[in-house]
Amino acid sequence: MSPRPWTRTLGAVSAAGALVTGILIATTPPAPAGRPGPGTDWRACLAGSHDRQAVFTRAARVSGVPRAVLLGVSYLESRWDDHGGSPSTAGGYGPMHLTHVVGSTPPDGFDRLGKGEGGAEPRVPTYAGSTPLTTARTRTLDRAATLLGVSDSRLRTDPVANVCGGAALLASYHRGPVAGLRGWSGAVARYSTASDEPTALRFARQVYAVIRAGLARTTSDGQRVRLAAHPGVRLDVAQVRSLGLRTPQDRPRMDCPRSLGCEWVPAPYEQYGPDPVDYGNHDLADRPHDLKIDDIVIHDTEEYWDPTLGLVTDPTYLGWHYTVRSSDGQIAAHMDPKDVGWHAGNWYVNMHSIGVEHEGFAAQGATWYTESLYESSAALVRHLAHEYGVPLDRAHIIGHDQIPGITPANVAGMHWDPGPFWDWEHYMALLGHPIRGAKHADGAMVTVKPGFAENEQPVTGCDADGSCPVQGTNFVYLHRSPSADSPLVTDIGLHPDGSPSTTEVSDIGARAAAGQKLEVAGRSGDWLGVWWLGEEGWLYDPVSHPSVVPTTGQVVVPTGDQPVPVYGRAYPEESAYPSQIPYQTVTPLQYAIQPGQAYVLADAHLQTDYYYAKTFRCAGLPMDCTDVVGTDRYYEIWFGHRVAYVRAADVHVTRG
Repeated sequence: MSPRPWTRTLGAVSAAGALVTGILIATTPPAPAGRPGPGTDWRACLAGSHDRQAVFTRAARVSGVPRAVLLGVSYLESRWDDHGGSPSTAGGYGPMHLTHVVGSTPPDGFDRLGKGEGGAEPRVPTYAGSTPLTTARTRTLDRAATLLGVSDSRLRTDPVANVCGGAALLASYHRGPVAGLRGWSGAVARYSTASDEPTALRFARQVYAVIRAGLARTTSDGQRVRLAAHPGVRLDVAQVRSLGLRTPQDRPRMDCPRSLGCEWVPAPYEQYGPDPVDYGNHDLADRPHDLKIDDIVIHDTEEYWDPTLGLVTDPTYLGWHYTVRSSDGQIAAHMDPKDVGWHAGNWYVNMHSIGVEHEGFAAQGATWYTESLYESSAALVRHLAHEYGVPLDRAHIIGHDQIPGITPANVAGMHWDPGPFWDWEHYMALLGHPIRGAKHADGAMVTVKPGFAENEQPVTGCDADGSCPVQGTNFVYLHRSPSADSPLVTDIGLHPDGSPSTTEVSDIGARAAAGQKLEVAGRSGDWLGVWWLGEEGWLYDPVSHPSVVPTTGQVVVPTGDQPVPVYGRAYPEESAYPSQIPYQTVTPLQYAIQPGQAYVLADAHLQTDYYYAKTFRCAGLPMDCTDVVGTDRYYEIWFGHRVAYVRAADVHVTRG
């Protein structure tokens, strides 16, 4: 196995850059808009150049849809990518995300929500406010095929036909006389397929924000696409409201910007059995006044939208704070961030985090997340980070796959969503804090930044035949020596027998993910040595196309000449516990920091505590819902793919 060489596309302007910095991209004048008649000859759209910019121009001319509208909608759905005929996590295909969803059965062999409950599969109740997945609104591909007079399979696999089909749909949604870009507001909102007005409005606002700013990028299949800036265009809100979509009767108090149109789908805090410990599916608290909020945890659901809402509304299951839908970026809010959700598989992390689920499947390598999902999620997380003082960096905006096990026995069962196909670099750029190096770095510390679309690392085990489609990934592999022929490094928590890590989609043992910081141990040609899980690992980092960028920061190193234990939680010392609350042991994990090694400090300001919450409404035990705070200090560090904790007394902090 050898690393796949990749090249970074030069000159591409990312959407985040265009929207954040206000870059205006000038192109040729837009095609004139008009209404297609019932006898529109769509063959004129289907024939001709396959250059994607030319296809958008041709589709706009034939359909009468303004090219800026067509480009704006396509960007919010797919970032103009074709994805080689693979569906999104919402069952949408091609640059226009034409949907064909026929059921709600997740892939075989992967537990719902990636929570690893074990034993019997939990019941999956249907969310009372759901719309069946087989309704016409989730079958836009079929309607587009009828409009064009082509097969639905062609719309899945032919990006030209897909763009023409999306244009035909938009044209069919348009009502009233053509009145410039603003006059297409209702059609854009309908294209979202949202059944409620707030979600349709949010999608339309996102599209028009893209049209105002203008942007350009090179797609994953090498197509250069540009959208001219139209700084004066505005959404016609009244036109969207005239569609007669469902409007919430009331808006419960929830922590979500009004512009995102969040839906309130409460996670029930209720008792379901005779004993006070029979309750779910989260705990009451008063964060951040009693417990700090340090992290926002990014999950994927391992389930489709409706069953996911069925699970979070089941008091016998688990609870998290928000869920984001893939098809249109709709957000469901489930609980107040002041309360503690049950989502991360680590009580200490639950105490200090907000959990955000995203509709999708980590192991389905052929699927992809829509731009609407990324942008809605980023807008929500930006708001939450500002509200609760969470730093917008990869040490605090973390994946479920970064959460450590609480004891050695728990390590192997920890989960790995959102997986290797979540585009961390794009997501952090949308948060306004792109992954980048530091100007005055001396090379002793690096941040992983391999790119995404061109970083096609080998991954296996996605499909029934054991393969995964070749596509972009968010990580680089670490080897035992500076050679592509050497085995991958070992993660003894996942491979207790000492065998090497593998390329299996669920095996994170040898993966350094985008945004992760590492201390350099050496260099050999195109290979960089770094400290990893108590050993030295080697990642491929050619000078011509680097996988990392130099950065700055602090590291922890052992204070003496003995290995330093690492932990999966930062609980207080025994003397801090009152007699009514049992002492929670802090057991070292199976790893250690060896003398002479250094690991990057992720957070030096942890709250050493344990939130004792055991019964419904905190009424069944003495001192229930009490936060036990200790004086023993811990640091959070980057340690392997996950984070870990070390006692401050065991290490000292120094410059990287």
